[in-house]
Amino acid sequence: MAARTANLVTRRFGHATQEEVVHAVDDVSLGIGRGEVVGLVGESGCGKSTLGRMATGLHTLSAGQLFWQGIELATLPASQRRRAQLAIQMIFQDPYASLNPRFRVQDIVGEAPLVHGLVSKSEQQDYVVDLLQRVGLSADMLRRFPHQFSGGQRARVGIARALAVKPDFLVCDEAVAALDVSIQAQVLNLFIALRDQLDLTYLFISHDLGVVRHISDRVVIMYLGRIVESAPTEAIFSTPNHPYTQALLASAPKLTVGKATYFAVKGEIPSPLHPPGGCHFHPRCPHAMPRCSIEKPLLREIAPGHASACHLNDE
Repeated sequence: MAARTANLVTRRFGHATQEEVVHAVDDVSLGIGRGEVVGLVGESGCGKSTLGRMATGLHTLSAGQLFWQGIELATLPASQRRRAQLAIQMIFQDPYASLNPRFRVQDIVGEAPLVHGLVSKSEQQDYVVDLLQRVGLSADMLRRFPHQFSGGQRARVGIARALAVKPDFLVCDEAVAALDVSIQAQVLNLFIALRDQLDLTYLFISHDLGVVRHISDRVVIMYLGRIVESAPTEAIFSTPNHPYTQALLASAPKLTVGKATYFAVKGEIPSPLHPPGGCHFHPRCPHAMPRCSIEKPLLREIAPGHASACHLNDE
């Protein structure tokens, strides 16, 4: 809105302006099977969170389609679409910013199931207590405000709120990034336990390769709005194919004794306002060829379940 107002002012004074388009998510196709945990990895600004918000319906699609259990959501009647979107919930990176500071936990967790008719007013308190205990919090925390919790406890409240409407699919946007390492392990183990107990499916967005390796069945690597590699977790970490994936793994800290030389990806990530032509990674790629700056590589299968978008696979 601020940018649009500025454009109106400059036009009034006779200055020409040009509308700019942010290519936050560029021709991405991603499918997730029931019960699967997919880790989405990439640098800050690559479009991970935008993709997650598009999956939950918080961001509208400028192009493309969104399917849920094989049915395009846009084709469903309003009531059915609302029920389908209720099954897709999001857990945000900063639990303190995403929790209403004026609400007590009973209202934070219990408001949505009450509004959507999942519980009655008389059942709300018991329902919330059960959810709190499921995520590792005690019933005596029911009347507390968000500021009265630690960071790990607020993260658990955020998880309970997402579970309150009985979802099938959770988008976890850097859900443990703001936590201490010891608390991260507890919350990750909670996610794994909840998946087994409730038959949940996760899109787990993170920049921490160790976290993704611990929790994910499959890893998707994203760079500047595009998916550049997708494979089962062990395949990504043992035989990475795309140069960007190789660079990410080479730059990750390792728990090995001895002198280590860390590899940094050269250059800065380009602006999504003006992404490079061809392969978006070619200005920073040590294997770039003339073809890379002209022709966009296709994401294609190079091994069973392993897809990569790199012209080196054509050589």
